[in-house]
Amino acid sequence: MKATAIILFIGVTLFAGASLSQAARTLNRCTLAREMAARGVPRDQLARWACIAQRESDYRTWVVGPANSDGSNDYGIFQLNNLYWCQPANGRFSHNGCRISCNDLLTDDITNSVRCAQRVLSEQGWGAWSTWRFCNGNLPSINDCF
Repeated sequence: MKATAIILFIGVTLFAGASLSQAARTLNRCTLAREMAARGVPRDQLARWACIAQRESDYRTWVVGPANSDGSNDYGIFQLNNLYWCQPANGRFSHNGCRISCNDLLTDDITNSVRCAQRVLSEQGWGAWSTWRFCNGNLPSINDCF
């Protein structure tokens, strides 16, 4: 009985790991900068976005943050909040300002995350991210990425 449970656990773990690796990835500073530039993000913002992504998710696209004090969670590479910006799969109320499923922020294609993050920036400014205090000021140039 224990052996069956262990084999089942290993099988489920391997299956979950396989689907995760197909659906998400870890970027680095330069990959993120190049991909954001290709999606039309102004070059003078790229160092700030890279700093935020590193501080928020360590460049990981699949991260769902732990519950915040209001019970909400933050999703994806930029840790966008499900109370305001995306609709969680559990049907919980969301303002869903980006008109997107939170799961769409967890994939290897960062287009949805970039678009939603730009919307957050346009509506709330850089201060919408609690990590902004680390990314406000002199940052290393992103030019070496191009």
